[in-house]
Amino acid sequence: MATKKYTVTLPEELAEAIRAEVGPGGFSRYVTQAIEHRREQDRLGEAVAWWEEEYGDVTEAELAEAEAERREIERRHAEMARARQVDAGEPAELASEQGQQGAAA
Repeated sequence: MATKKYTVTLPEELAEAIRAEVGPGGFSRYVTQAIEHRREQDRLGEAVAWWEEEYGDVTEAELAEAEAERREIERRHAEMARARQVDAGEPAELASEQGQQGAAA
């Protein structure tokens, strides 16, 4: 992707805190990722607004169902990761602990 330099005004404390976390070479990448994330969130918001306009508000029951499905997907991914770690020769206890930490997130 081509890049171009822009001038952006930021609060000094915020900019310096970010620079301290990511180092001088990571500042532009951090800002780019933050803007990309915001654009994704905006597009998702537009999609939800369209969906609700077409089909009505999302209900608490639908939100709960989606959350349960997300947790199940995370659980399955954690199991697959543990299986790969065990297949790679890591001790089963370590793989199990790492999987439990990932599932709790």
